Amino acid sequence: MPADSKQPPPPGDGAAAGAGPTSLLLSHARLADGRTVDVRLVGDRIEAVGTAGSLAPAGAGARVDLTGYLLLPAPAEPHAHADTAFSADRPGPEPVPYDGEEVRRRATEAALLQLGHGATALRAHVRIDDGRGLGPLEEVLRARRSLHGLGELLPVAVPRLLTGAAGAEGRALLRDAVRRGAVAVGGRPDLDPDPAGHAEAVLEVAAEHGVPVDLHTEGDDPAWLARLAAMAEGLGTGVTIGPCAGLGRLPSAVAGRAAERLAATGVGVVCLPQGGCRDAGSRGVAPVRLLRSAGVRVAAGSGALRDAANPVGRGDPLEAAYLLVSQGGLAPEEAYGAASAEARAVMGLPEVRVEAGFPAELLAVRGERLAGVLSLAYSRIVVHRGRVVARTSAVREYCDPAAALDLPRQARTRRPPGSGGPRAGPVVRS
Repeated sequence: MPADSKQPPPPGDGAAAGAGPTSLLLSHARLADGRTVDVRLVGDRIEAVGTAGSLAPAGAGARVDLTGYLLLPAPAEPHAHADTAFSADRPGPEPVPYDGEEVRRRATEAALLQLGHGATALRAHVRIDDGRGLGPLEEVLRARRSLHGLGELLPVAVPRLLTGAAGAEGRALLRDAVRRGAVAVGGRPDLDPDPAGHAEAVLEVAAEHGVPVDLHTEGDDPAWLARLAAMAEGLGTGVTIGPCAGLGRLPSAVAGRAAERLAATGVGVVCLPQGGCRDAGSRGVAPVRLLRSAGVRVAAGSGALRDAANPVGRGDPLEAAYLLVSQGGLAPEEAYGAASAEARAVMGLPEVRVEAGFPAELLAVRGERLAGVLSLAYSRIVVHRGRVVARTSAVREYCDPAAALDLPRQARTRRPPGSGGPRAGPVVRS
């Protein structure tokens, strides 16, 4: 951020009791359509958007100069595993520790990392079985409360078995998980002896409590997908499945018919371009273009974040969009939409546009055009509920010989005379 910008209140600061909502002016921001504008935020909404230089902060509000930044609706993370994040760094074959403090630490660290990338809301799938009961979910809920005001951590309760006598405990746990605060119910029908019965049990709990459904599946059984679509019809809380890599291994005609059934009943799909997750049966990415052409809402998630399923997972929504462009053939606007607008939609979150009246959930990235931002998105400013909650700044320096190339730069710094050592060359902010 330019050095002369006025700093907004640090995370945690807000209006004093009775002082009214806070205000923040984002000035000289470039939008994806090429316009340069001022954006005034009041409270947790966008209050006004005007031509650059036309707006002033409301009251004693702060100002952030976004010259050189592209301002976008903030992305969201529709598929994370915060309870196992960073566990790949553990030495040896020891199982992932699930004691309370460790789960809470991992979930908090994962949410903050992805917030720094720009995701102001994160849906975290948490296992509630395998002998652990609701302990891990309780810890993720504690992390959710500690992060209030910084970002939204939205836990999904994920049982393993739900059918037959063996599934009775899972069904009871799932209901209890919603009562404890899980914001959605999930499941792993591919691991249940009766996948359709598993999905039916999850949808029954969702209907009872009025919460969304988010199921792990490879999506390689068209008959099961058709039955799921039929069961999902009329459930007003929303049904999402993913990562659905197996759908891409079906014959195109078969996959196309399955996609049409999903689209007809509003079932959304979350793909994982950055790799799989621990509950996915294989690698690969869902057939995004086929699904989109059938009318399915397709969101892009991150999946594993440096756990056993993907020890190098980054949890970066802009990287997910980059991969959808470079490998999936989507246009940059479509790809970013999968990580932002579509992700928010499958999570049941309000739509965000850089327009008056919409939620102040925004991401500013240094760059001029969306394609360039998806290519090199280093410096970022994240706005949640109308205030800056995270900043990442990247500065690349070159040695003196690079100066002859006349590189674009914002500043040029050199050591004082006589200080010794190599002299710093051009400085490029990324």
